[in-house]
Amino acid sequence: MLKNSNAFSRGLIRSLVATTAVFGAFSASASAQTIIGPDAAACAPGAKGPAALIRVYGFKDREGNLRTQVYSDKAHEFLEKGKYLKRIELPMTASGDMNICMALPRFGEFSMAVLHDRDMNGKLSVSKDGVGFSGNPKLGLAKPDYEESMFVARSGVTVVDVILNYRQGLLSVKPLVARRD
Repeated sequence: MLKNSNAFSRGLIRSLVATTAVFGAFSASASAQTIIGPDAAACAPGAKGPAALIRVYGFKDREGNLRTQVYSDKAHEFLEKGKYLKRIELPMTASGDMNICMALPRFGEFSMAVLHDRDMNGKLSVSKDGVGFSGNPKLGLAKPDYEESMFVARSGVTVVDVILNYRQGLLSVKPLVARRD
């Protein structure tokens, strides 16, 4: 009887360990945010880069599209029409942060602009859309300085956190949530 009891106990323990491993793996993967975009492979583990993992948060809602544009290290080209190096536009995800991978053309200095194009008209509608920048500068009525929005891409994947800002009141543009530091 003792022999059968020990075998049963070992079998039960193995089953519990296997079940825990399966559910533990499921929980870990379910809580991890998916990296999206046409360049997602450039942010995979072991990727050599250069690439930026843009983690966008602070959404007002899930309407419309999210447009991400990267600009060169030339301050005079920052936010100028047609002067971006690369653009990725994606439909909004159902919930959570949006983690977009963007392969970069080289290592060095860049700036990033993100538009939550809620009305999907392809341009900033100040009264409706959200906007954010690398470096998360405080926004006023004028565009932010390049230096406040600049980031440096090094080897591998560079993480760039961007909080979105929306119009609040007549002249205020600010985040709806607290900044993550």
